[in-house]
Amino acid sequence: MTKSRSKSNPLSETTKSYVMEKAKEAFFGIRPQISNKYTEKGLLNEDIGIEMINQVRFMDFRKNQERKNLDWLTGECDILGDERIIDIKCSWSFETFPAFQEEAEKSVKKAGYDWQMRGYMMLYDRNMAEVVYCLTSTPPSLLSPFDIPALHDVDHIAIEDRMTSVKVERCNVLETEIYNQYKIANEYYKECMAELESKSKKAESWI
Repeated sequence: MTKSRSKSNPLSETTKSYVMEKAKEAFFGIRPQISNKYTEKGLLNEDIGIEMINQVRFMDFRKNQERKNLDWLTGECDILGDERIIDIKCSWSFETFPAFQEEAEKSVKKAGYDWQMRGYMMLYDRNMAEVVYCLTSTPPSLLSPFDIPALHDVDHIAIEDRMTSVKVERCNVLETEIYNQYKIANEYYKECMAELESKSKKAESWI
């Protein structure tokens, strides 16, 4: 959803790069495994984040296991409530945890989590979504000798002080914008695939 700086091209360079990468993966049948210590912590500590929310809000949420698919959109949220969707983001360390509301809201915008939540609201038909940043202790297996333990061992801090929530309300206008952007990106994807297929056919003609 990054805005284009060019009036002649509706897709930003960031979006075009992403679409080209997806076309390349589909054409060659190779999908790189994206994993690092930050994403690993998010996966390992997801249940801890859910339990933190349950304790503070006196709820009994469980990890959502249902993936939703439309013809052009797919996603699997962390928590599916009766009235809202909640997505958990476990910060890497004390230094990267957005403790202030303004800080968290800027982080959501910068990372594009607000668009992610809008996709979830469309898929699960909910009118409210939340991004909840959780500060959790980092598993020792992910730490290197250069990491400072005091920035990662945070269980002594009150749970309510280790959470910052950003709400995203559903908007039909923005959902239309998402769909329109998808259609443009999909056309560019077809162009990318056609170029790769053309190269393959040219190579065959040389034989």
